[in-house]
Amino acid sequence: MSTVPRMIDVSGEEALYLLEGACQGRLMYDQRGVTAVRPASHVLEYGRLIVRAPAPTASLFGRVTVTYHADQIHPVTGSGWAVTASGLAEVITNEDEAAHYRRTLPGWTHGPHDSLLRIHPQTVNGYRFARPSSASNAASGAGRPRSR
Repeated sequence: MSTVPRMIDVSGEEALYLLEGACQGRLMYDQRGVTAVRPASHVLEYGRLIVRAPAPTASLFGRVTVTYHADQIHPVTGSGWAVTASGLAEVITNEDEAAHYRRTLPGWTHGPHDSLLRIHPQTVNGYRFARPSSASNAASGAGRPRSR
């Protein structure tokens, strides 16, 4: 009987649905030739990912490519999901829009390291982690109780 979770690909649409149900993840971007990883909060609106992260805004100006990852994995069973979205990001500079997202998305810092980004996902990959079903265990005889 295998108890190792299986990794099952999900469609881009389902991956975005999973991402929409979460509120925190990790932002990854290039900072001086090294990949920086920062905790972040997000919301998915109109196909765009709005992210608030403690990252230096100066490193993210212009249209830079970033990666965002979120997951929900049960620590005991190992079941859950993981989604990664990559694409061009732009710093949100409109003061009214930035104020709205600062009110609605929790942050970790304030000042020059409190960045708000709009990511235009170009690639979205998602996986579900699941245990083999009990039906497949029963078919193989693995789920049957032993007789005494």
